Amino acid sequence: QRPNQKWVTDVTEFKVGSKKLYLSPVMDLYNGEIIAYETAPRPCFALVTGMLEKAFERLRGPTHLLLHSDQGWQYQQPRYQHALKQRGIKQSMSRKGNCLDNAAMESFFGTLKSEFFYLKRFENLEELNVGLDEYISYYNHDRIKSKLGGLSPVEYRTQSVGMWQ
Repeated sequence: QRPNQKWVTDVTEFKVGSKKLYLSPVMDLYNGEIIAYETAPRPCFALVTGMLEKAFERLRGPTHLLLHSDQGWQYQQPRYQHALKQRGIKQSMSRKGNCLDNAAMESFFGTLKSEFFYLKRFENLEELNVGLDEYISYYNHDRIKSKLGGLSPVEYRTQSVGMWQ
């Protein structure tokens, strides 16, 4: 119903030659906006904590936020769970073996890969990283969604922000 009620997160992998790049975004289910993300050449814990710190910057005051993920090892770490608890964020995880619980994020990954990654040839991870920054900016600011009345995620949030203040 409004921003910062339900977020969803996951990690996906990209391969460029023999190297890999991992992306850890968090999406606000209110408008489908990617509110924070982090990339790294390894699926390390810092990938997720870096994303979390960026996402926390979006919060103002007390929150009744729910953050959903799959049951990945990163999300089961006590430090991750403590960081959420400190900010009053309720953790939610998918049922074992049920990827449908995280469908919104999986859908974003599919869109990202089909509209961006599979259409280009990347020489190195740096080029991919720059492209990811550009695509996520496009996705948030310019890519319209019919379920948002033909607005981009940022336009939709901006248009409705007065209603929630």
